[in-house]
Amino acid sequence: MNRTTESSPDTHPQGRASSLLPLVVSQFFGAFNDNAYKMIVVLIGFASVAGQGEAAEQGVTTLAFVVLTLPLMFGSIPAMIVGDRISKRDLVVWTKGAELALMLVGTFALWWQPNGWLPFVVLGGMGLQSALFAPGKYGLLPELVSPEALSRANGRLEAASFAAIILGTVAGGLLLQAFPGRVWVAGGILSLLSAIGLWAALLVPRVARSGHSESPREVFHGAWHTIRTDRMLWLATIGMVLFWSVASVLGQDVLVYGKRVLGLGDGVAALPYALFAIGVGVGSLLAGRASRAVEVGSIPLGAILLALGTIAMGTLHPGVAGTFVCMTALGVASGLVIVPLNALFQSRAPASRRGAVIALVNMLSFAGMIVGNFGCLGLASIGVDSASILGVVAIITTATAVWAVATVPGAFIRLVIVLSVRVLYRMQRVGTLHVPREGGVLLVPNHVSFCDGFLMMAATDRPIRFLVERAWFDRPLLRPLWRAIGAIPISTDRGPRALLRSLGEAGAALDAGEVVCIFAEGEISRTGSLLAFQPGMQRLVRGRSAVVVPVHLDRVFDSPGSSHRGRLRVLPRRFPVPVTVSFGEPLGPDISPSEVRTAVLDLESTAALSRQRNQRPLHARFVQRARRAPWRACLSDSEGRCLSRVRTLAGAVLLARHLEAHADRDRAIGGDRVGILLPPSMPGALAAIATSLGGRVAVPLNYTVGRAAMASALRQAAPGVLVTSRAFFERLPPDSVQALANVPMVYVEDVFAKSTRRARIGAFIRALVYPLASLERAAGATRRVCGEDVATILFSSGSTGEPKGIVLTHDNVRSNCEAVAQVVPLDVDDTLASVLPLFHSFGNMALWFVLGQGARIAFHTNPLDGAAVGKLVAARRATVLIATPTFLQLYQRRVEPGQFGSLRLVLTGAERLTDALADSFEDRFGLRPVQGYGVTECSPVIATSAPDYRAADHYQAGSRRSSVGRPVPGVTVRIVDPDTGNPVATSESGLILVRGANVMQGYLGREDSTARVLVDGYYDTGDIGYFDEDGFLYLTDRLSRFSKIGGEMVPHGVVEDALQTCSGEKDRAFVVCGVPDPRKGERLVVVTTMSVARVRDTLEQMPSRGLPPLFVPRVQDFVQVDELPLLGTGKLDLARIRTIADEASRSVLVTQG
Repeated sequence: MNRTTESSPDTHPQGRASSLLPLVVSQFFGAFNDNAYKMIVVLIGFASVAGQGEAAEQGVTTLAFVVLTLPLMFGSIPAMIVGDRISKRDLVVWTKGAELALMLVGTFALWWQPNGWLPFVVLGGMGLQSALFAPGKYGLLPELVSPEALSRANGRLEAASFAAIILGTVAGGLLLQAFPGRVWVAGGILSLLSAIGLWAALLVPRVARSGHSESPREVFHGAWHTIRTDRMLWLATIGMVLFWSVASVLGQDVLVYGKRVLGLGDGVAALPYALFAIGVGVGSLLAGRASRAVEVGSIPLGAILLALGTIAMGTLHPGVAGTFVCMTALGVASGLVIVPLNALFQSRAPASRRGAVIALVNMLSFAGMIVGNFGCLGLASIGVDSASILGVVAIITTATAVWAVATVPGAFIRLVIVLSVRVLYRMQRVGTLHVPREGGVLLVPNHVSFCDGFLMMAATDRPIRFLVERAWFDRPLLRPLWRAIGAIPISTDRGPRALLRSLGEAGAALDAGEVVCIFAEGEISRTGSLLAFQPGMQRLVRGRSAVVVPVHLDRVFDSPGSSHRGRLRVLPRRFPVPVTVSFGEPLGPDISPSEVRTAVLDLESTAALSRQRNQRPLHARFVQRARRAPWRACLSDSEGRCLSRVRTLAGAVLLARHLEAHADRDRAIGGDRVGILLPPSMPGALAAIATSLGGRVAVPLNYTVGRAAMASALRQAAPGVLVTSRAFFERLPPDSVQALANVPMVYVEDVFAKSTRRARIGAFIRALVYPLASLERAAGATRRVCGEDVATILFSSGSTGEPKGIVLTHDNVRSNCEAVAQVVPLDVDDTLASVLPLFHSFGNMALWFVLGQGARIAFHTNPLDGAAVGKLVAARRATVLIATPTFLQLYQRRVEPGQFGSLRLVLTGAERLTDALADSFEDRFGLRPVQGYGVTECSPVIATSAPDYRAADHYQAGSRRSSVGRPVPGVTVRIVDPDTGNPVATSESGLILVRGANVMQGYLGREDSTARVLVDGYYDTGDIGYFDEDGFLYLTDRLSRFSKIGGEMVPHGVVEDALQTCSGEKDRAFVVCGVPDPRKGERLVVVTTMSVARVRDTLEQMPSRGLPPLFVPRVQDFVQVDELPLLGTGKLDLARIRTIADEASRSVLVTQG
C-alpha cells in the first residue's frame, strides 16, 4: 500500500469533502430511482409476454432501454445549450425538482395502468431529466474540488452512482414482489426518495455561471471543435462511446441470460447486473485512489480486464457462481475505465465549454447505447441466444483493448509499473507538493538501484521522461518500453554532438512543460555513498524557466535491483519493501550540481531522522541473527576462546539476570546505569549486550585515566553497579581502585562460575526461543526497550579538558551502524580484529556494527601489544582492522607482514592519518590504510573512506589520499564560515557542522554545554575542513588548533604535516601548539621527539614546502620529549602536550642535543 505522509492541502475555495457530499447524495437517489423504476417496468413487461420466448423478452428489455436512452441522447442537446449558460448548481436543483414531479406521475401511472403506455412515458421523461442533470453534476466537480482531488471525487461519485444502481436494480424486483397488487406503493416510496435527493441538491454550494449567450448552433460547433482539436479529448470520446455501447449490450443481455440460462427468478434476475454495479463502484474507488492526477493508464488496463472477463463468459459459459464472479470483475474493469474518462473531460475541457462538451459526449455515448440495444435485439431476432451474444461482446472488447493499449502505451505501462511498485513496496512520499502541478520540472534523485526509475514513477503523479544511458536504451527487449514512456537516450561516449543532441531534446521537453528526470551521478552508486553530480544537469536547465527539484530515495540500498559492490540483489529482505521518496524545495535553473547534491544530502539526513520513530533497540538485530544461525561463530579472543551466536546471547541473558539483583539501587538514583570496566574482550561484549537486553544504560569507563578523571565520570554517571573481572581489576593502579571503592562490583568470572546448570539451561532456552519482549523482561527490563531509550553514556577522551558524559540512544548508535554498513559492508565470513575498548566510541560502535551484520569479532585486550595483535589477526584470519594511526605505527614495527595477510581493509580513526604513515604501512603490508572521521557526539562516524569499486568498464572511488572519505549515508555535513555561519564554496575551508540521526542527545547534566554545540539540529564539531568537487571531506585541523599570528590564521596540522614530510620520519614526531606572544599575539611551539640537530635539518627543508614564513617555527621554539604523551584511546594527550608547551614558553626554551 502506498502511504503518503502529506497530502495536498486543497487550495480550492470549496475543495473540502463536505462540499461534495450533497452532490453525491443527490446523485445516489437519482440513480436509485432511475434503475428501480426501470426494473419495475421491465419485470411488468416480462410478465405480459410470459411464454412467448427469449426474443419477446429481449424485445421488452430493448424497449425499456431505448425508451430511457433516446431521451438521454436527445436531451443532451438542450443540456449543451443550458449547461454553460446558467449556474451548474441551479441546473442540478431544477432537474432534481423535475425528477420529483416525474416520480409522482410515475406513481399515478403504476396505480392507473401498470401495463400501459404511461409508465414508459415516465421512463422517457426520467431519461430526459438525467440528460439535463449529467452536465450539471460532472461540470460541478472541477468547481467543487481542486485538480488533485478530481480523480478521487469522480471515483466517489461513480461509486455512489453504481451503488445506487445495485440497490435500485435489486429494489425494483423486491418492491414488485412486496406489493403484488399495489405496485403504486413502490412508486410512492421512490417519490419520497426523490424528495430527499432534492433536499440534498439544495445543500450543494453555489457556484458562478459561465454567462455564455451563444446560439445553439455555436454551442454545438464550439463543443465539437473543442473535442476534435484536442487529441486526448477525441480519443476519450471514442473510448466513452465504445464503452457504453458494449455496456448497454452487456446490461441488456445479462438480464435475459440470468432468467433463461441461469434460471433466476424475478426477485434475483437482476443479481448479475447488481454484482456488475458493485464491481463498478469498487473499480471507481480504485481508479480514484490510483493517483491524484487523471490516471489515463487505467483505461487500457480496464479494457484488458473487460476483454478477459467477456471472453470467459462468452466461451466458458460459467454457471451461477462463475457468472457472478465474472460480472463483478467486469464491473471493476468498467470502473477503471469510466472514472479517468470522465476526469479527462472535466480537466481538459475549457471551463467556458465544459458543460457543452460533457453534454455532447453524453449524447454520443447514449447514441452508442442505443446502437448497442438494437444490436442486441437484432442478434436475438435472428436466433442468436443470450450466451452467444456474450461471445460477440468478447470479440468487440478484445479489439477495443488492443486499440486502447496501442493508443496510450506509455500511460498503460506507467500504470502497470505504479501498481507493481505499490504491491512490492510500502512507499512513503514526503514533500510531493514541491513538484509543481504544471510547467517544466527537472527531477534530480540519487541513484541506488535499477528500480529507481520505477519508484520515481510511482512517487510522482505527473508523467516523467527519463534520461537513459544509450547502452540501456538500445537493448532490444527494453527499447519498446523506453519509447513508450518517452525516455530520452543519452551517451557520453559518442562525442559532444550526440550529448548536446540528447540534452537539447530533454531541454525541449522542459520548455514544453514536461517533467524530466536525470540521475545526475551518471551511474548507480556501488560504494553506498552519493557520488559527485555531473555537470550535464546544469547545462540542461541553464537559461530555462524550468525548476530543479532534488529527490532522495531512502532505504533503497540492499533492496531488489540494487547493485552494491557488483552484487545484484533480486529478492527482498522484507516484504513489502519499505522505501521513502522525499522531494525537496524547487531550486532555480542557475543552481550548481554541487548545490543540488547538497540538497539531496539534506533530504537524506531528514529521511534518516524521520525513520527513527518506533525503531527497535540495538540488540534486536543481533537476537535475530543469533536465531537464524545459532551455531555460527560470533566472539573470539587471542587466548583461543570462541563463542557461537547463541552461546553469546545466552551468556548475556545469564549476566543480565544477575544484574537484576542490583536494579533496586540503580533505579533509586534515577536510572538503570551499569558501569563497565573491562578491556576489549568477550566479557566486555557480553556485558554490553546484557546491559542493552535489560533496558539499562551502559557506562564504559576509561581505565587508563587517573583518579580525578575516573572520579569525575563516576560522579556524573552514578552507575548503580560496575561489571568487571577480578583479574583485570587487580591490575588497575591503586588510585583508580580508590575511586571505585563505593561502587558495587559484579565480577564476570564469578557470575559464570557460580551459575547453576538450571540457570545456564534456562538462559540458553530463553536465548533460543523467547520472543524479544519476553527476552527483555527475562533480562530485567521493566518495559519494552525502544530505539529512543538511552543506550550508553560515553565520556569524551579529555584530550582538551575534563571528560564530558555523552548521551547516546539506541537510535543514535544503530543508525550509525546502518550507515557504515552501506559503505563498509561486512558479511558472515568477515572477522573484525577489535583492539579498541568499549569506552572508545569507535570500539563501542564496532561491537554493535559487527553483531548487527552477522560477522565475527576477535578481541585482544591490549592494543599496544603489536606482536599479540599480529598473532590474533593471523590466527582468526581477520579481514578488517579498526585502529588509531598511533597503533598502526606500533604494528609497523612489531607485526610481520604475513600476519596481516588476511586483511582486506584497515580503517583508522580518532586522529589524522598522515600520508607518510599510510605510505609506510602500505610498503610493509601491501595494504593501504584508509581513514574515517568521527566524534563521540556523533556515535561516532561522520565520514569514512571505503574500498574502491572496480569492475569491467566501471570505477568508483571510495577513498582519496589525505581525505577522510565521504559523509556516511544519512549524515549531512555543512562547511560554514566560523565567523558568519554562512556556507563556504567547494574546496574552501570552514567549520564542520553535522546533522543526522547519529547526533547525540546532549551532554550529561550540562545543558549549557549542549546548547553551545547543538544549534538548529546541527552539531558544531569544532573541526575545520573542506569538500572537494567529488564530495570527499578533508580535515584541516580543529578550530582550537589554529594560532592567530600577526592577524593570520595558522593551522597547526598543516605545519605538522610539513615538518613530518621534511623530516622523513615514518612515526609521528611533531605536535604544534600555540602559546601567547607579546609581540604577535601568539607563536608556535613544537613538541618533538627529535634531536636539535635533526630539527635544524628539517627546518632547512621547510622552504621547499612553499609555506608562508609565519608557518615556519623557529628552532628555539622546539621542545624535545622522549615520547609523545597518549590517552588510553590511542589519541594524543593534547592537554598534557599543551602543558609542556606552556611550561616551556614561560621559561627560556632550551633545546637538547
